[in-house]
Amino acid sequence: MKSIFALPVIGWLAVLSVQAQDVPPAFETKENTEEEAEHDPFDPMIDAPKMIRVQVEHIELSHKDLTRLMMEEVAETSDAKALRMKVQALVEKDEAKVIDTQIVMGRSGQKQTTESRQEFIYPTEYEPMNCLPPVEGEETKLPESPAFPLFGSPTSFETRHVGSSLETEPTIGENDRIIDLRLLPELIWHTGNTVWNERKDELGNVYKVSMPDFYTLSMSTSITCISGQYVMAGVHSPKNGEGKLNPDRKIMVFVKCDIIAAIP
Repeated sequence: MKSIFALPVIGWLAVLSVQAQDVPPAFETKENTEEEAEHDPFDPMIDAPKMIRVQVEHIELSHKDLTRLMMEEVAETSDAKALRMKVQALVEKDEAKVIDTQIVMGRSGQKQTTESRQEFIYPTEYEPMNCLPPVEGEETKLPESPAFPLFGSPTSFETRHVGSSLETEPTIGENDRIIDLRLLPELIWHTGNTVWNERKDELGNVYKVSMPDFYTLSMSTSITCISGQYVMAGVHSPKNGEGKLNPDRKIMVFVKCDIIAAIP
């Protein structure tokens, strides 16, 4: 009798144990992590060719405002967007001035150049006037009291480019966000001329030899940028109204790089 009633009890316990198990519903999938959710194998941006746009801004402000901004700045990363917004607020209030904005775009690992310049040609050597014909084997002799200045027509010239230029060489990193950037921005002004020689002839005519004066702001550096972020690359001292160094003003140089996909 005991063996007859044991079988149903064992079967009933087995059914209960099966029903107590957690059986996953059909087609259940695990939740994707953040990286898996961002990765889309059908996204055309993944295999699209990448280009880099480099933007360099020169903004002039007072030396006092620059010192105050740098005292308030707590730089823990290279991201200078907050600092750039503070400077933009000064620009909106006419307390700062955007001097120049240079933009160039190209492919990773290649050099790009943009120029907005004028060729300034000036003489560097002059041919003497009123010289006696040279005798073979002797040096050229000049008259003791020439009636005209000793300098005459220019015989040699040089060319200087005046304006702005930007040379960059960006390289995209492995994660398509970091850019290693080599850049050379330059601003050049012709600020006047300096007289190096002045003579007057017997008729009162004045002859002058002058050379041009130039003021240059240039920077040569290599920095690391994050796509879409500003970086403060450096600070210059601008010229005053006379073309001389102005210690009361400063020019902040901001750089921003953007990685852009070329999609047809």
